[in-house]
Amino acid sequence: MKKYTFLLLPLFILGVTACQPKAPQQVNDANEKLVFATLFVQQAAEFKALNYQAYNIGKFRLDQILNENKSTKKLAVVVDIDETVLDNSPFEAKSILEKSSYPAYWKEWCNLAKAESISGAQEFLSYAAEKGVETFYISNRKIELYDATLANLISNGFPHADSTHLLLRTSTSDKEPRRDLVRENYDIVLLFGDNLGDFSNLFDNKGSAERSALVEEAKAEFGSKFIVLPNPMYGAWDAAMFDGIETNNKDSVYKARLKSF
Repeated sequence: MKKYTFLLLPLFILGVTACQPKAPQQVNDANEKLVFATLFVQQAAEFKALNYQAYNIGKFRLDQILNENKSTKKLAVVVDIDETVLDNSPFEAKSILEKSSYPAYWKEWCNLAKAESISGAQEFLSYAAEKGVETFYISNRKIELYDATLANLISNGFPHADSTHLLLRTSTSDKEPRRDLVRENYDIVLLFGDNLGDFSNLFDNKGSAERSALVEEAKAEFGSKFIVLPNPMYGAWDAAMFDGIETNNKDSVYKARLKSF
């Protein structure tokens, strides 16, 4: 009897274990990190305030520049498009809800030409136009999105929204050649962007530490010639944290970058 009990006991335990409800499987959704960032863009009044602050500083600086201007060239302002003059947070929201990532849905979103203006952008650029300062839109949107992008800028009432002033990406993502093209006939007095590469290609393809050091070197330019717009959703700052790191577990890298006490 003891022999049979000894043999049946493991089978009994296995049976009981098999009947136990399994813990729900944890789904690794990389877009979960986007939820709070996208909600900040769409819901936080502080986000709107930061954008107004950026363009108010731009207006203040433009007035100073115009009063001191001795340039023989026409004056120009250069702006990025995405998250600088147009709000693409609905695309990020779509990515979260569909568990997708760029480039999925990006063309569809852009072709709708429904992105709303970033707070303060249209008012500032219209003010600059009234003062005789032209705006050039330099974006790394691909050239195939040209018509939709132009239509979106026009629908929001942006000045100088035409084929002369809209410069999208054709080959390289480096914006410096396009800025140099503008400089041939204009003096660029202000640059607006949500990414450091919108100001100089010196910031391109660098790791976090080097980008930070370069910002220290150029600190006098921020708020003077370079005006930064907030973008917590995506950008080169994210990729910079993975400089030289190959991993399928991004969460471990993010957590390793945290500074605690």
